[in-house]
Amino acid sequence: MTDLSHHTSSTLKKNALGTAGIVFLVLAAVAPLTGIVVVAGLAMALGNGGGSAASFFTVAIILLIFSVGYAQMSRELVNAGGFYAFVVKGLGRTGGLIAGLIAAIGYNFFVVGTIGTSGFFMQTIIADLTGLDVHWYVWGLASIIASFFMARRGVDFSSKILGIALILEVGLLVVFDIAVLIQTGYSFEAFSPAAVFSGSFPIGLLIAATGFLGFEATALFGEEAKQPLKTIPRATYSAIIAIGLILGLTTWAVVSAIGVAETQGVAAEHLADGDLLFGLAEQYVGPTYLTIMLILLLVSLFAAMLAFHNSATRYLYSLGRARILPPVLARTGSNGTPVTAGLVQAGFAALVAFVFMLAGANPMEAIVPPMLGFGTLSIIDLQTLAALSILVHFRRAKSPKILTTFVAPLISFLLLGTIVVMAIANFDIVAGSDAQTIRLLPWLLAITAVGGLIYGAWLKANRPNIYAGLADDLEQFDPRRAPEAPSPVTET
Repeated sequence: MTDLSHHTSSTLKKNALGTAGIVFLVLAAVAPLTGIVVVAGLAMALGNGGGSAASFFTVAIILLIFSVGYAQMSRELVNAGGFYAFVVKGLGRTGGLIAGLIAAIGYNFFVVGTIGTSGFFMQTIIADLTGLDVHWYVWGLASIIASFFMARRGVDFSSKILGIALILEVGLLVVFDIAVLIQTGYSFEAFSPAAVFSGSFPIGLLIAATGFLGFEATALFGEEAKQPLKTIPRATYSAIIAIGLILGLTTWAVVSAIGVAETQGVAAEHLADGDLLFGLAEQYVGPTYLTIMLILLLVSLFAAMLAFHNSATRYLYSLGRARILPPVLARTGSNGTPVTAGLVQAGFAALVAFVFMLAGANPMEAIVPPMLGFGTLSIIDLQTLAALSILVHFRRAKSPKILTTFVAPLISFLLLGTIVVMAIANFDIVAGSDAQTIRLLPWLLAITAVGGLIYGAWLKANRPNIYAGLADDLEQFDPRRAPEAPSPVTET
């Protein structure tokens, strides 16, 4: 066993990722195949049915507007803290502290959810294909252990593994899309006002937004990127456009195959088993294709776990480096990967899933919905805070770029804020349960915010050096790495 105490530091590996590598990491976290099976199925059944493709395209437009200001900020700030760093820069140290805690909780909930999802589908699919029936927790535990060791190989290694998985699952969806186009054609009725506003358009929009979660992770890898002042903005735009096209076009294909008017009813009938896409895949392409799809679904789920593990680890690493959490979390190995943070993240997720397992919980009913639902709400909340932070920061700096630093951030803040309100009001739909304990989960965000305010005040009074360091830790980028880097704007 490798001795983790040797050759450690607190520095991430530099120049490890190009634009493609970061996009692979982000899109793998989105897990397009899983997104179509789960997210699109929910949007069609519970949202606006035959108009669901429009929901995905609409969310893509909203996030592209957000990314205009996001890209401007990422050109000034390169940090492994992602939204935590952005909020510190715009709303101050205590605001960033709250954002960092919400991000850490949200992403860690996501990883717990992926253990349940991977374990459930691995148990089901492998048993069907081979007859080997192993408990879901064993498969989930094996997946998180494999994710940890792959992540330890380095973020560039992870990007290669995730890139292969991404190409395979996207290729699979393209085959299905083409098959529907040739045999049935795409129905433009799916974009008619009657279809778009059928059922519940707000719920459709809200559920579609969950399909894009993870795109913001582009900034998390800023310190490990090649020419980050160019790479991060390019990766952000590319990721949003790619997610919108993949999910939007495939949802359009599914709707066209079923029939626009019939989509909501048919999707609702298949919601419990989550097999809507599987039946259509066998019908339009064949049983062999379906078998390949089931196998690649497992790959997709693992890729998502690996990507979310990487993101959650980097939030813990960044909070440890800022000494908000124990500094030991900032230790990195000789290849620049966060060692301790990765161990803590994987151990936490495995332990929480183990508690659920001991209680005899069904993963798809008791683990996945609340974990992924709360993680979804957390990240959308962070996107809203980031939009506000970008707006405040550039107004304080009196930036002359009105369109990119004022208009776009303001519009995205209002639109994302609306989605947050809808998410809280309809959290039972987001989390897949109307149980009282599930409905109360959003209050955890309020508790985190109040706790962050109290902790920030305590740090300011009792640990002023750490409190001051919350802002000092942001400047982790050497402008000499990028000749055209603009001068950083000082926070006032």
